[in-house]
Amino acid sequence: MNTYKLSNGLRVVVEYIPTCRSVSFGIWVKTGSRNETPENNGVSHFIEHMLFKGTERHSAKDIADLFDGIGGNVNAFTAKEYTCYFAKVLDQHLPIAVDALADMFFNSQMDAGELAKEKNVILEEISMYEDTPDDKVHDEASRAAYGDHPLAYSILGLEERLSAMDGDSLRAYMKSNYRIDNTVIAVAGNVEESSLIELLEKHFGAFRNTGSEIEVTTPTFSGQYLFHKKKTEQNHICISFPGCSIADPQLYAMILLNNAVGGGMSSRLFQEIREKRGLAYSVYSYHTSYADSGLFTVYAGTAPKQTKEVLDLTLEQMHDLAVKGLTDAELHRGKEQLKGSLILSLESTSSRMNRLGKNELMLGRHYTLDEMLERIDSVQMGDIQAVTKRMLSVPFAVAMVGSNDKAAAALGRDSLVSSII
Repeated sequence: MNTYKLSNGLRVVVEYIPTCRSVSFGIWVKTGSRNETPENNGVSHFIEHMLFKGTERHSAKDIADLFDGIGGNVNAFTAKEYTCYFAKVLDQHLPIAVDALADMFFNSQMDAGELAKEKNVILEEISMYEDTPDDKVHDEASRAAYGDHPLAYSILGLEERLSAMDGDSLRAYMKSNYRIDNTVIAVAGNVEESSLIELLEKHFGAFRNTGSEIEVTTPTFSGQYLFHKKKTEQNHICISFPGCSIADPQLYAMILLNNAVGGGMSSRLFQEIREKRGLAYSVYSYHTSYADSGLFTVYAGTAPKQTKEVLDLTLEQMHDLAVKGLTDAELHRGKEQLKGSLILSLESTSSRMNRLGKNELMLGRHYTLDEMLERIDSVQMGDIQAVTKRMLSVPFAVAMVGSNDKAAAALGRDSLVSSII
């Protein structure tokens, strides 16, 4: 893995993989829903859509035809803290992909007609999301944990905010946030690096939008209870606890804890709630890391009449974790599971490109595979106990989407605070 800077200071991270014939190329911008305000919530995601809607050289159909014509894939995604535009193509077609993505990145026309059509597409996306309660509840979980902090904002935005956006407002947001200091190019695959840098200099060397880092505030975990009433067959519940930031030294301890609690089929929640009792089809936990904070969340979807039992079992497992901790077998299994998934993910140029871009953008540094494996192996029981204590030191947050919240509303959100020995 090598890092470069173009003549204008734009950062480039490259990993040469000679054993494959593909290249994954990504443009990463450190802006997402966290950088928005209540007035422009959804603008990052809207811009992501509009960059595919045509330039002076290429219409939206031209862009689709171009990548289909070379057997490649092009796409983008918006997250809480960053946006990524990427393509995966055969190595011989990399110049075509770079040319097209650079054209989209710098020369999107923001045509009024296309804006109106794409605005409606996003409204349909929001409607689809609202009709999917097992997705909706995770947005509610962010709000329950972070209150009105921007980290709790919806990535998709709100209908009334989107309606007011036009080409000028999108371009103004790009001018403020799509800056050289805020942007990283990541490339992984079968690529000759000197030729690549020449290619990138040609297409990105004229990038001149500079500025200073926009300050963001660190969220406070608020531990609220939120209920979104909706006619559903199941109640969908998330219970959230404070987690670790992306740079936290205890991040791997938190990930290993998550694996044991609800990260797989052998986890405590899956075994107790689904396998032993058949109370839920979907029950799991996950950990989300941000630049300066994190969330550990347990999700379950179950019938209203079973909700209380599922919630009681979940809190029993968390209480048992607080009092007894993990077993040696769970910690060992978690380490092997995490190392295996890490190594397997590196077989994909897309995964490698994603890792390069995110690490450079959010951390400003890169760990080798051996360093990451060493960090995983170095986690001890004391580290697990420390992150458990951090998680359970404050009342947890609860979010629910369903028809009746009687069981969830009755939860004592501070019931685990005194459990830590």
